[in-house]
Amino acid sequence: MKNLFIFLLLLIFISCGDSNKQKTAEKNETKTEESIAENATTGNRKKILFFGNSLTAGMGLDTKEAFPAVIQEKIDSLGLNYEAVNAGNSGETTASGKNRLSWVLKQDVDIFILELGANDGLRGIPLEETRKNLQDIIDKVRKHKPDIKIVLAGMQIPPNMGEDYASGFRKIFPELAEKNEVELIPFLLENVAGEKELNQSDGIHPTAEGQEILAQNVWEVLQHLLENEKV
Repeated sequence: MKNLFIFLLLLIFISCGDSNKQKTAEKNETKTEESIAENATTGNRKKILFFGNSLTAGMGLDTKEAFPAVIQEKIDSLGLNYEAVNAGNSGETTASGKNRLSWVLKQDVDIFILELGANDGLRGIPLEETRKNLQDIIDKVRKHKPDIKIVLAGMQIPPNMGEDYASGFRKIFPELAEKNEVELIPFLLENVAGEKELNQSDGIHPTAEGQEILAQNVWEVLQHLLENEKV
């Protein structure tokens, strides 16, 4: 059985509430901008944009160890014509993500991986606000490119905000996926959350090995979208 206390600490750290974490968030955002700028000039490869928080950014690790980079290795090994772009930003909420979206969509995107919501849940943001922000992001992405493929990463929180809140939060993701006919990763942190050996020395963020598992959780959903796209 997973250690609920460690899982709660994970979500607390993702929130990046103090000034040191804010500095880290700013640093990660700079890396995100550099990553997007670099990938925007890589030619005719189709783009997969990973849009999320510190889990996507690979906080505490080299960006080459974050799960988007691990997925890039899988893509390359299969000879698929796609490039993974890591647009993760530590501390991101659905509201701040919505505000940042226009900038990251300046490049052409073929597949959009949406990994946001954990920080909303930790802060007890009203469920309907989180739901609306995610829906607005999906709508804006589709307006930018109607034929884009979207994958929504599901998230769960412990019941410290109450069972009703935790249950309602968990339901947001499959319900939005069904409503919008987008792909769903049931729980991004499956088999990683609360597992001490899969988190860094702070006991909170995934290690490189943990990121490998996150990549596999994503790949199980993403693979069939790519398998017919051989170079």
